[in-house]
Amino acid sequence: MSMKRIVTCAITGSIHSPTMSEHFPATPQDIAQHAIDAANAGAAVVHIHARNEKDGSPSSKLEDFKVIVDKIRSVNKDVVICVTTGGGLGMTIEQRTHIIPHLKPQLASMNCGTINWGLFPLGEKIKDWKHEWEIPYYSNKEVIFPNTFGGMEGILKMFADHDVLPELECYDVGHLYNLKFMLDKGHIKSKLYVQFVLGITGALGASCYDLINMKQTADRLFGTDTYNWSAFGAGKEEFPVCTQALFLGGHVRVGMEDNLYLSKGVKAKSNAELVEKMIRIMKEFSYEPMTPAEARETLGITKG
Repeated sequence: MSMKRIVTCAITGSIHSPTMSEHFPATPQDIAQHAIDAANAGAAVVHIHARNEKDGSPSSKLEDFKVIVDKIRSVNKDVVICVTTGGGLGMTIEQRTHIIPHLKPQLASMNCGTINWGLFPLGEKIKDWKHEWEIPYYSNKEVIFPNTFGGMEGILKMFADHDVLPELECYDVGHLYNLKFMLDKGHIKSKLYVQFVLGITGALGASCYDLINMKQTADRLFGTDTYNWSAFGAGKEEFPVCTQALFLGGHVRVGMEDNLYLSKGVKAKSNAELVEKMIRIMKEFSYEPMTPAEARETLGITKG
């Protein structure tokens, strides 16, 4: 088993908000700079969501994504840019995916099933918000994150048409069975790259047992060592899940999309700090981060 691993950094996402951390990147320019710094710290892949310049709310606008991607590429032409199609709460599938034909990224996420989407536990901890949009965003208990078979089929066709490798995000064991169905029906032509997303309220937990359950199920469905995979846990489970993933042969993801803290009670000042901590942990066990070129070779990325 190789001792090299892909480190992905998820820069901003759509889960956290400006109120939750003064260090949170909440404008296109800040997101791009955090991505550049994360790449310099050792991340081979940066996972990109966009935010509105004025209030830091999740954005689906092409112009916001272009600001981010163009700034990253003006400084770093090597790092692999993974563009989200998960979007933000309440976005339609069209809003989440319309950027793909324009940006033609090398890698893009695709969510492999519908779940309840519970951000309200985060909202219960905060009384004073910086922006009006945050209040309903973090108090709604009726949210579903829809990812239907029709939607998945459409996204995978779009990816194939534009030579985009799918990063297949699975939040629960059932999502792996959805993925197997799509694979058997011929909607996925590339080698599988699966991201285990653990610890989201409304989906699977983030204990060591949950990670092993996902890995064993994927091995049964797809065959041992025939697919690439990565994992992370939300919040305080980020580094425990990533560390265990190393031992199981997986790649890892850190970043302020998933976790705002460097350690208990200590907020990360940047995404780069989270990458640096992950690489320190890796080196304690003789693992090394892959370069972007090594990540492309491992995942089979040839275009973009």
